Amino acid sequence: MKPSPFRLCLLLTRDLCVEDPLERMEAAIKEGVDMVQVREKEMTAAELFDWAGQVLELGRRLAVPVLINDSVEVAHALDADGVHLGQGDLPASEARAILGKNKLIGLSTHTLDQVEEAYNLPVDYLGFGPIFPTETKGYTAGLGPDALIHALSISPLPLLAIGGIHGENSWKIPRAAGIAVSSAICSTKELAKNCLAIGRFDLY
Repeated sequence: MKPSPFRLCLLLTRDLCVEDPLERMEAAIKEGVDMVQVREKEMTAAELFDWAGQVLELGRRLAVPVLINDSVEVAHALDADGVHLGQGDLPASEARAILGKNKLIGLSTHTLDQVEEAYNLPVDYLGFGPIFPTETKGYTAGLGPDALIHALSISPLPLLAIGGIHGENSWKIPRAAGIAVSSAICSTKELAKNCLAIGRFDLY
């Protein structure tokens, strides 16, 4: 088990933000977010290129890595810090060949078998979940914290827990795992309080 180098990842989704998304991103980084993923499932490649470019510019100014979800093409065109892949996206080996050895590549996993299979893949970290039910992704049930503990015990890579995590249940996530959230940061009116709880910064 390798502890995650990232403690709190923001999955930035414009439609979920209660204020200007870039302002929310900057405020969240000031509260402890140390990685940002641009997650926009409905954008065209051209739209994603334009929007992610703005996010990347802010991330560079604030010295926080910005990854693009799903689109290796856009990540490569923007020279982003990396890409986060789903199970149905371009294979990790192909993404690595395109992006090179110095970019971050994450991979979403939803089963313990997928975690084990990642052993031979050229990725830097795994997302694992959903841990809890989440309206954002349409999951009515989660894998549960016990599954995360098992995944941590067998994973060859650092893990980011994802799915339905918020300030009131984040204490159930083992500290060896980082946490990735979207609505719990984008949509909250209590950003500082939520980041403190979700990132478990008061436990260190």
